[in-house]
Parts: sequence; C-alpha cells; structure tokens
Amino acid sequence: MKLSVIITTYNSEEWLRKVLLGYTVQTETDFEVVIADDGSTSKTAEIIAQFQGKFAYPIVHVWHEDKGFRKSRILNKAILQSGADYLLFTDGDCIPRKDFVAVHLKERETGFFLSGGYFKLPMAISESITDQDILNQKCFEIAWLLKKGLKTNFKLSKLTHNKYFAAFMNWITPTKRSWNGHNSSGFKEDILAVNGFNEAMDYGGMDRELGERMFNNGMLSKQIRYSAICLHLDHARGYANAEKIKHNMAIRRYNKKHKVIRIENGIDKLKI
Repeated sequence: MKLSVIITTYNSEEWLRKVLLGYTVQTETDFEVVIADDGSTSKTAEIIAQFQGKFAYPIVHVWHEDKGFRKSRILNKAILQSGADYLLFTDGDCIPRKDFVAVHLKERETGFFLSGGYFKLPMAISESITDQDILNQKCFEIAWLLKKGLKTNFKLSKLTHNKYFAAFMNWITPTKRSWNGHNSSGFKEDILAVNGFNEAMDYGGMDRELGERMFNNGMLSKQIRYSAICLHLDHARGYANAEKIKHNMAIRRYNKKHKVIRIENGIDKLKI
C-alpha cells in the first residue's frame, strides 16, 4: 500500500464516524486506516466495525486501556502496526477533503516531512454536517459554510480549490512548518530514526516535539496547509493541564538546546 492514515481518537464516536466517512470518498484509494485509540469504550469499536470493508484494506484498530492521556504511547503502537512506509497522522475530529490523501502522497519527498493545518468549525456547524454533506463535499464549500452562519474571515482562503493560489499561500504564510498531529506526514523510517513519540509528554506540544527532533536529525519540512485540507470539528479539551504543558515546554527547550534526536522514552520500549 502507498500510505497508512493514522487517526487518533478517544470516546468521540460521532466525530470519528464523520471523519471515516470522509476517507471513503478519497480520490486516492491505495491506503489503509489505522485507528490509534487511547482507551475508548466499545462504542468506538462499533463505529469502526461499520466501516470495515469500505476501504481497500481492513481498518487496523490499535487500542489500549484507558489510564489517562497516553496519546504518545498509542501513536507509537499504531506506528508499529502500520503497513505502509509512508505515514499520515491526523485526528478523529478532522474531516478530510476528498483530495487529502492524494495531496500528501503527491507532496512527499525524501528528507522532508509535510506540515498541514486545519479549518476550525464552531460547534453549531460541526453538529449540523450530515453524511450527505461529507459525501458530496458541500461542507468544504465557502458558500455552504457562510449559509450555515460562519462569519467571513481571511481563514476561508484555506478552502481554495485553486492549486496555484494554494501553492502561493503555502509559500508566503508565516506559520511555522511544524509537525502538527492533526495533519502531518512523513516516512516511517524517519520517525523511527528519532524513536517515535515521546511518552514522557502529556497533552500540549508532543506532536511538535517529534518534529523538532526530526529537524535535529537533519530533516526539513514542507508547508501544505493550503493544499491538504481538513475540517476540525469542535470539542472540549478537558484533558488540558497547565502544569503538564509547562513540563512539556521544558522538555522541548532542553531538546532544542542540546539538539536531541532520540529520546529514551519512545517507540523502542514497545519492541522489547
């Protein structure tokens, strides 16, 4: 297979269902879906079962017991169970546009990882999106979003279908080309080279920390935030903790200062 899409989730069945529906209409079909499930109930497994058989390859459901926020660990487990050499990472609250996978494959390049973004929706619009809106891609149309009550703003330019405008915006945007957990991709060997995600980190910067170690290893990144489009469905973040975020920032500062490439508390622990 050309690519593995690794999707993180935790007890967000309705959002995950909408996201998986988005992957059933991708223009590129030679990919597998790997669900990195951080301890959800059986309801998530039921949603996944509904989509088995709708993709070229069986959905891989990687699950561990709910012991708090352990996204780094479940992602490392998902990486080890993925079947492709190229991995696309996103979240179970991000509906992909139909060319999402195709863009990541088109832009992949040795020595680089790809840095994408998202278009964030308010809760009212997130809840109003129907299956048909995803299947016919209406929810990605600016006119449709405005009709639903979204206020006009410059961020709507992210939803452009003009590849030349998208390329220009990717070039001029001041946004850093960081590793973003909702929309980034890279070669599996490059992720393994830095020992995967840092399991010493909780919510807040753990995705970017992976990318920073990849930079320390000599890699570069490409901006695709105006090319690889996904809609971010609204939700609460009850797992955010100021002290843990502060701890994560200290790890990132240390790694940057000392040019750390491989961390001890990473994917190698799972291979034993």
